[in-house]
Amino acid sequence: MDMLDTTSTVAVSLYALLSTAYKSMQAVYSLPTDVSLASQGLAGFDELPSVDVIVPSFNEDPRTLSECLASIAGQEYGGRLQVYLVDDGSENREALRPVHEAFARDPRFNILLLPQNVGKRKAQIAAIRRSAGDMVLNVDSDTILASDVIRKLVPKMQDPAVGAAMGQLTARNRNDSWLTRLIDMEYWLACNEERAAQARFGAVMCCCGPCAIYRRSALASLLDQYESQYFRGKPSDFGEDRHLTILMLKAGFRTEYVPSAIAATVVPNKLGPYLRQQLRWARSTFRDTLLGLRLLPNLNRFLTLDVVGQNLGPLLLALSVLTGLAQLALTGNVPWLPALMIVAMTMIHCSVVALRARQLRFLGFSLHAFISIFLLLPLKAYALCTLSNSDWLARSSAGNSNQHPTTDARTGHATAPRRLNPARDPARRTTSDCMCSDE
Repeated sequence: MDMLDTTSTVAVSLYALLSTAYKSMQAVYSLPTDVSLASQGLAGFDELPSVDVIVPSFNEDPRTLSECLASIAGQEYGGRLQVYLVDDGSENREALRPVHEAFARDPRFNILLLPQNVGKRKAQIAAIRRSAGDMVLNVDSDTILASDVIRKLVPKMQDPAVGAAMGQLTARNRNDSWLTRLIDMEYWLACNEERAAQARFGAVMCCCGPCAIYRRSALASLLDQYESQYFRGKPSDFGEDRHLTILMLKAGFRTEYVPSAIAATVVPNKLGPYLRQQLRWARSTFRDTLLGLRLLPNLNRFLTLDVVGQNLGPLLLALSVLTGLAQLALTGNVPWLPALMIVAMTMIHCSVVALRARQLRFLGFSLHAFISIFLLLPLKAYALCTLSNSDWLARSSAGNSNQHPTTDARTGHATAPRRLNPARDPARRTTSDCMCSDE
C-alpha cells in the first residue's frame, strides 16, 4: 500500500511543480501592456474596413435571438456593416418569423433560411460565401454584444499579420444559479489569464465562437480546410472555433485577444448540459492539440509549457486522485499530503485572482475544484477514449450535419437558401423604420 501513497504523492508533487511554473508565467504574461494597436483606436485606417456579422441560429428562443440582433444593430461603428442571420433549419421557424421579419426591415440585415439543419459550421460557411466584407465577425445567437465591440475589435486587425481576434466573454445569465456564477468566473480566468497570456505572443489558441473577428482574405484561404475537417476518417463538426484558430496559426497569422470588447453569452445553468458541453470541448481540445503540436517549435517556449501544462497537468492530478482514493478504499488511510497540497494550490490561486480582479467572489471559485476533480477529470478521460465520437450531444438534428446546406429536404434537389433581404425584396419592406437599441 506504500506504493499507492508514494504514487499519489509523487503525482500531485509533479502536478504542483508543473502548474506553479506555467500558472506563474501565465499570470505575468497576462498583465496588460501599454503597447497595443487596439489602444490607438480606428485612426490607423485610411478607410474603415467593412464588417460582415455572421449569426448562425438553430431552434433559438425568439426573445434571445431578438436581443442578440438588437445588440448588433446598435453597434457604434462608422464603417459599413452587414449582418447575415442564418436560420439552420430551425424547427421553431414559425415562432421566429416575427423576429426575422422585424430585422429584415433593416437594409443591413440579410436573413438566410436553410431548408434543413446542416450544423453550425456549414451554416457559417453558407453566409461567409455570400458576403464580401473586409472582416467577418462570428457571433452566437444567444450572445449580446456591448455597443462598442466592433469598434474595439477592428483596430487589432490593422496589422495585416493578424488573422483573428476575440473579445472577452461573460455569462449573460450569471445570476441564474451557483453553476452559472462559477462558469462566469471560469470564463474570466480563461479570457484574462489564459488568452491574455497567449496573446502576448500573438497565438491565442482558441478564438471563442460567441465573439471572434476574422480577416476575410485569411479566412477565404482556409475555408475549404475549415469545412472539411476529419478525424480518423470521420467528419468532425464541433469545436469549429478552436479548429479555425489552429488553421489560422498554421497559415502563419497571428491571433489576438481584446479584453475591452465584451460579449455576454448564455451558459448552461444545470450540470447535465454543462457536462455535455464540456465533453464536446474536451474532444475538440484533444483533437486540435494533436494538430497544434506541430506549431509549437515555431512559437514562444511559454506556449509549449502552456500546452503541456493544460494537457499533462490534469493527467497527473487524475493519477494522484485515483491512487489516493484507492489508498483510502483499501486501507482506510486518508492521503492527507496530496489532499492538503491540492487545497493549498486551489486557495492560493483563487486568492491571487481575487486580488488581481479586485473581486472577492473569486474566493468562491475554489468550489469549482470539486467539479474539476470529481466530474471534469473523469469526463476528460472519457473524451480521450472516445475521440472518434462526433455526436453534438445538444442538437436534435445533428444527424443532418453532413448534408449540403443547399439541398431541399422535400425534393432532394439542389436549391439556394431562402433569403429575406428587403434591399432586394420590396414586398418585405414596411414604411416604418426599424428602431433597435443596444441592450
